[in-house]
Amino acid sequence: MAHVVSFRTRKFDVTAETPNPINPIAGQSVLSWLRAELTKAQYTATEPDTEDWGWYIDVAGNDSSYLVGASADADGSTADVEWVIQVHKHRSFTDKVFGRNKMAVDDSLAALIERIVRADPQISGVSVERET
Repeated sequence: MAHVVSFRTRKFDVTAETPNPINPIAGQSVLSWLRAELTKAQYTATEPDTEDWGWYIDVAGNDSSYLVGASADADGSTADVEWVIQVHKHRSFTDKVFGRNKMAVDDSLAALIERIVRADPQISGVSVERET
């Protein structure tokens, strides 16, 4: 399951992003910013890469690893873009079989991402969906 953080901002310039060769979906700029913020909190993250649904980074810290995805509904008609960040916890096959290591409602990385997003004064309309 995933935790999803949605918000609106003019902070990121989607026109300056490297084009996603799979699908024309933005996400690189928000993940580059988030990667730098997560590094300050002692997490490690890969460079943003493309997927058919947007962009992603792999994140590790606190003895867990995650896939963090981002996408934007950037139609070009406004600079105020709606962003979605998804946080998925990696689990081994045996974790899944035995129901262990599930994403908790209070997952530390998901909570940190929410705090980072909410703390930025250029970001508005933050909503969070926590799934377990």
